[in-house]
Amino acid sequence: MSWIAGTVIVWLAAWALNARVAAGGWSRTKTGRLFVPLLFGVTLLVVWEGLVRGLNVAPVILPAPSAIAAKIATSLPTLWADFVQTVLKGALPGFLIGSGAAVATAIAIDRSPFLQRGLLPIGNFVAALPIVGLAPILVMWFGFDWQSKAAVVVVMVFFPVLVNMVAGLQASERMQRDLMATWGASYWQTLMKLRLPAAMPFLFNGLKIASTLALIGAIVAEFFGSPIYGMGFRISTEVGRLGLDMVWATIAVAALAGSALYGLIVLIERGVTFWHPSQRH
Repeated sequence: MSWIAGTVIVWLAAWALNARVAAGGWSRTKTGRLFVPLLFGVTLLVVWEGLVRGLNVAPVILPAPSAIAAKIATSLPTLWADFVQTVLKGALPGFLIGSGAAVATAIAIDRSPFLQRGLLPIGNFVAALPIVGLAPILVMWFGFDWQSKAAVVVVMVFFPVLVNMVAGLQASERMQRDLMATWGASYWQTLMKLRLPAAMPFLFNGLKIASTLALIGAIVAEFFGSPIYGMGFRISTEVGRLGLDMVWATIAVAALAGSALYGLIVLIERGVTFWHPSQRH
């Protein structure tokens, strides 16, 4: 009962502190913007730990954060090999290939009304295909190594980036495009000087969505065939033998990897779209 009482006290104290910080002027500074989510996240971990210990939850149902951290510390070589196979060999190449192909296709669609009417419906159809049905087919086509995982990621990230990029290429105002025409600018000059910069906020929105889908796609693909390492392989194997601490350790590493990729894209976005109103804090 003492664990439950301590958890409630910590939650209320952290809630009051977080609300006070969020309501004050300090929360609008760079340090404050980092402190508020950090405090909230630490509070959730403390509450998780307290409830698991206070309610005597079996580790096979839900391990405590301390047990997950201990498992990560004792399994670093295994988790690193899984990270390299899933993230660096599967998710990241698929993300780059899919996003690059989507940008190139969006420019082609923008250039050709025929492609706009033909490719977008097909892209929508492919995006609607269930990944659990598509992944085993791609694994059969490309084999059990990282190539099939990258192929699944390409399929998952292509359409979100394509849709956002097509919308971004239409974001510039008609008056701006007419002004470029009066200056004698060609299509490609207008694209590079006006339309691509205007499309950058849309593109980065698509990339941020795709960054989370990339990791999910690579992990799901590994459920249907993988070498003896990889995050998806590790999760499916450990679930079969009730190694829930290792499953949660793998999930934690995947969440950190996805957050790091998302954060990297946000940093690049701030440097590229510094002129956009959304970046003027």
